[in-house]
Amino acid sequence: MPDKDIYKTAQRAAESIIPSSARTSTIPITLASSTSSRSNLSDLTSAQRTFLKSSGFNFAAGDFILLTDEKGDIARVVCGIDGPSSFSLTDNGADASSCFFAGTLASRLPQGDYNFASDMPNAALVAQAWTLGSYNYDRYKSDSAPVKRRLKPGKSVDIDRVRDITTSVFLGRDLINTPANDLGPDELEATARSLAKAHAAKISVITGDDLLKKNFPMIHAVGRASNRPPRLIDMQWGKKSNPAITLVGKGIVFDTGGLNIKPGSSMTLMKKDMGGAATALATAAMIMSAELPVRLRVLLPVAENSISSNAYRPGDVLESRNGMTVEIGNTDAEGRLVLADALALADEDKPDALFCFATLTGAARVALGPDLPPLYTSTDALADQILAAANAVHDPLWRMPFWAPYDQTLHSAVADVSHISNGPFAGSVTAALFLKRFVNNTDNFAHIDLYGWVPVAKPGCPKGGDPQGARAIFEWARQNYK
Repeated sequence: MPDKDIYKTAQRAAESIIPSSARTSTIPITLASSTSSRSNLSDLTSAQRTFLKSSGFNFAAGDFILLTDEKGDIARVVCGIDGPSSFSLTDNGADASSCFFAGTLASRLPQGDYNFASDMPNAALVAQAWTLGSYNYDRYKSDSAPVKRRLKPGKSVDIDRVRDITTSVFLGRDLINTPANDLGPDELEATARSLAKAHAAKISVITGDDLLKKNFPMIHAVGRASNRPPRLIDMQWGKKSNPAITLVGKGIVFDTGGLNIKPGSSMTLMKKDMGGAATALATAAMIMSAELPVRLRVLLPVAENSISSNAYRPGDVLESRNGMTVEIGNTDAEGRLVLADALALADEDKPDALFCFATLTGAARVALGPDLPPLYTSTDALADQILAAANAVHDPLWRMPFWAPYDQTLHSAVADVSHISNGPFAGSVTAALFLKRFVNNTDNFAHIDLYGWVPVAKPGCPKGGDPQGARAIFEWARQNYK
């Protein structure tokens, strides 16, 4: 069964891949291309070069071959770097995506301790790809015996930063991968408290009917049908005099669809519907670990969208925190309701930057697929900065518009607004426009409509949960608040 302290589990996993203590004996990995292999492989023995040539190895990016010594032990790994976006040993502007070949190595090499034979541009990103590719979720396997492939990075790599980012991503992945019977509102709150304690952050939680007393009516409405009470988690860290960054993450621990119940095939992955909260916590963990000079706030509206006699209904009109009345068109569009109350609270504080993470719409997947989350912001400068940061660390995002003409599709005849559009088109855009109505005081607002799941394993991204956008927003924060 999974460890109850998910944050500490993530820390231990990261430490096992890239330990603090030095190791004297490691297997070197040599990067080589078909055009520069002679110079790159000059430190191979004559027998190893002969074997490499006779093997027909073609130096394709990510492919590798094991070379042995006289005893038959693995003495070296040669990894190819040729490909459409080949990694460069000399170009400081090497494409970040090509660095992620190391994520494939980390999941395929035999057990052992490794190092890259020579330092290189983007060495930190190569090391990061290795650690992220080493992730393995085996909490429920009784016969689990994970292969340990440890990495000793080059001297130019900030090992602590790589390890902290690894811990944070693993935290997000573990949260998303944990099934809803072991990750309800209580457990998500416990994880937030563990993270807050580790970084001396303040945390407060409003639970159950107290949400009505404190004016969070839509969070309460979405979660009231569950026997696991809804709540709003509020974590704060950093000096009050620092620039304010607020992260809001959708924390629907399981989504049945409510009275508009989902078909079984659409409910299978709904443990990941708290992926926005997981991403917000992963981003927060990176920011606090790096001790960035910011005033950080994390708001997590947490609920289980269940079915019971007191479930909210299609056609209901709900009050919201900012006073706007909302007509319910479909109870399976619950995420934007809990986010609206949390965003309204965040906006009252007028932060310098406000980020919203949510597994919000299937329409985003239709538009951009599972790997490329839409980024919404009306601030061009902020969009450019975030996209540049996302590309730099290979955590891709794609800008989508707050297209104002579509705002009319949220018209309601009986309330201030309908929470879903009156047509089948542009579902991700209209959901983003709904959220934007609850942010009136904050200029730098960005919303990421993420999938939170990797359906097919890729270098650095094993199949399963993934806090998409977390590394991108942290890199943006790191570049702006060093």
